[in-house]
Amino acid sequence: MNLGDMLAGKRVLVTGASSGLGENFARLAASCKAKVVIAARRKSRLDSLALELEKLGAAQVTVLEMDVGSEQSIDDAFAAIDTSGDVLDVVVNNAGISGEGAALTLPTQDFDDLMAVNVRGVWLVAVRAARRWKDAGRGGSIINIASIQGERVMPGITPYSASKAAVVHMTKSLALEWARYGIRVNAIEPGYIGTEMTDAMWDTDYGKALIKRIPMRRLGKPEELNGLMLLLATDAGSWMTGACVPVDGGHLCSSL
Repeated sequence: MNLGDMLAGKRVLVTGASSGLGENFARLAASCKAKVVIAARRKSRLDSLALELEKLGAAQVTVLEMDVGSEQSIDDAFAAIDTSGDVLDVVVNNAGISGEGAALTLPTQDFDDLMAVNVRGVWLVAVRAARRWKDAGRGGSIINIASIQGERVMPGITPYSASKAAVVHMTKSLALEWARYGIRVNAIEPGYIGTEMTDAMWDTDYGKALIKRIPMRRLGKPEELNGLMLLLATDAGSWMTGACVPVDGGHLCSSL
């Protein structure tokens, strides 16, 4: 049996599914015949994606409008999941925003907005899923999308780097706390990936210089995260929890 078959019929929630890595993970789950729950703020884009996921072979597709920066929005989305009567098996905690600016001039509100989504939102989604699994006496898998910026830093994105470092440590701490309930919590730490959000940057001189620092001398593709995603989402990774795994073309191994 391949890893994709192990996801068939499982119910998978992907947050931030309207673009980029979230959209890719939703397609992966659909192609593995999972029941896919796609959530994001841009519902119109989710509606379009849902049609594609059905063609890819998803056992079921559910569209939820969710803003992870709002606790009420998260609660409303989980209430909608509850009413369906079908329990989640996997949560891909992908929703996040980027931000840049010199620390000395960055508005405090920009810092607060980024932390509300990248840290507090990840926490709220993870806790709500775990409560349901614990109450039901069953396990589940949470996969947080962190970043190599949670391990190393670069100028001009201090709040983003801090938020991803928080996700890395949150992943490890929740894994320790919830392991006794059969709830696994792991993280993927992508390196530089070509996505809709970042494509324009890679055509600049600055972006091209960054690519040259990657040992493999190229950007990653969203689908190059899929192997690890399947390992963490299925029973193939049943003894993995608290792992934060970089997928970065060797970037974290590069010399300082």
